[in-house]
Amino acid sequence: MVSLIRTVIYVALMVGIVLVFLPGPAPEWSGLARPRAIGVLQVAGGAIALFGGGMALWCILVFGFSGRGTPLPFDPPRRLVTRGPYRYVRNPMALGVGLSLAGAALFYQSRALLGYSGLFFLVVHLMIVLYEEPTLRRTFGSEYEAYRQRVRRWWPIPRSLGDMRRDR
Repeated sequence: MVSLIRTVIYVALMVGIVLVFLPGPAPEWSGLARPRAIGVLQVAGGAIALFGGGMALWCILVFGFSGRGTPLPFDPPRRLVTRGPYRYVRNPMALGVGLSLAGAALFYQSRALLGYSGLFFLVVHLMIVLYEEPTLRRTFGSEYEAYRQRVRRWWPIPRSLGDMRRDR
C-alpha cells in the first residue's frame, strides 16, 4: 500500500510537470482555444486522450501493486513489472501520457501541442534507451532480458486469442 501511495505522488508530480507546468504557456503563444464546435477530430482526439489517460492510470495501479516501488530512480521497483499493460509493451505509462498529449493536440487542432507531444516522445525514448533499459538489465538480469525478448518497447506484437487466454 505504501508503494502505491508513493507511485500516486510520483505520477501526480510528473503529470503536473509534463501535462500542466511545461505546456502551461502554450495556450497563450500557440493560440490554443476551445473548439467552436465538437466535430470528428474533437471526438477522435478526446477518445485518444481518454484511452491514453486510462492506460497511464492502469499502469500506476499495476506498478504500485506489482512492482512495490515507483518509476522514480531513487525509489525503483523491487520486482520487475510485467503485468497489466506491461504484458503488451514495455513502456505503457509513457505511451499513455504521450497519447493523451497527442489526443489533446488533435482535439484542439494544435500544431504546437502536437510538436510538444513529439518532443515528449523523443525525450522519453532517449531516457528509456540510455538510462532505464541499462538499469533494468543490471537490476533484474536474465529476467529482464527474457521480458525484453518477449515484449517490444513501444508497439505490441499481434497475438492470437489463444495466446491471450493462456497468459491469464
